[in-house]
Amino acid sequence: MNKAYEALKTLSLLPGVPGNEKQVRAYIKNEIKGFADEVITDNLGSLIAIKNQEGPHVMIAGHMDEIGLLVTQITKDGFVKFQTLGGWFSQVMLAQVWDIHTPKGIITAVTGVKPPHIMPLEKRKEAISIESMYLDVGVSSKEEAMAIGILPGQMITPHAEFKVLGSQKHLLSKAWDNRIGSAVVMEVLKRLNQSPNKLYATFTVQEEVGLRGAKTSSYIAHPEIAIAVDTGLANDVPDGDANEQSLGKGPQILLYDGGLVPNQKLREFVIHVAKEENIPYQEAFIVGGRTDAGHMHLAHDGALGLSIGIPTRYMHSHTSIIHYDDYEHTVKLVLAVVKRLDRQTVDQLLND
Repeated sequence: MNKAYEALKTLSLLPGVPGNEKQVRAYIKNEIKGFADEVITDNLGSLIAIKNQEGPHVMIAGHMDEIGLLVTQITKDGFVKFQTLGGWFSQVMLAQVWDIHTPKGIITAVTGVKPPHIMPLEKRKEAISIESMYLDVGVSSKEEAMAIGILPGQMITPHAEFKVLGSQKHLLSKAWDNRIGSAVVMEVLKRLNQSPNKLYATFTVQEEVGLRGAKTSSYIAHPEIAIAVDTGLANDVPDGDANEQSLGKGPQILLYDGGLVPNQKLREFVIHVAKEENIPYQEAFIVGGRTDAGHMHLAHDGALGLSIGIPTRYMHSHTSIIHYDDYEHTVKLVLAVVKRLDRQTVDQLLND
């Protein structure tokens, strides 16, 4: 496996649900050492790498957290009840394997529900509610579950493997939402030699539960330009509409999402850069979700905001698929955009 794939494997497989991103933060902080003039952390835990000390404030951000679960209670028979962290579709959770992170190590669990064999026929046609699910860790009592290390408040992440699929560019893993966005921000920081702006390369926390880290970190950055790098939808599947939502056809420059109507001059500028650099791109939109840009563009007196997405199949599940070329083209696009955002250009965008 090549070096780039190894790095993406490591980053995607790290555990880090909202409010418990410390392992991801530590890894990123070590990886970007020497590529920024200053690295700080806000009080929520978002990591902010600052490059250059002069020029317009430009903020690019990818969130570190992934969707997961939180242990809420243990039943007398040793089953684990949980709270979802982030948006889960109940049907993708059934019979899945999970990692419960305890001081004594990782405990393997599987999602359990009442067997369909004992349900009335009409009930079998209904979607199983998340509230009726539990995790089975293979014990017979609450005391036994606690003895192996399980306690309320512990992080639960999907159990998954990183795999390089058929084309050798389709990559399967957990947490692409949004470790792949974090990887883009890391790589842009590493490749950027000189910046005509004060760049805030940011890795936010708690995006999946309300863009919380984006709010606090953007108040530190005070951006004039705010770009969130996140996953986008890939709908190039049977019965899907692949138009502008395909793997391997470039980053998605979003027309809108649930938290942002992008600044049109900034969006046009980014498209112009993509064309000038011969970088493939797509113009997609997200109806049922939002990105960190939703809060980033509202800090202080406001910023010009935009969301850029890496197309992803099967988001918000145990495993999803991205295309390596989309990652590489997103890095090239964001890097090219950042290099052009000098004082004169930003003022033109702000004042038009």
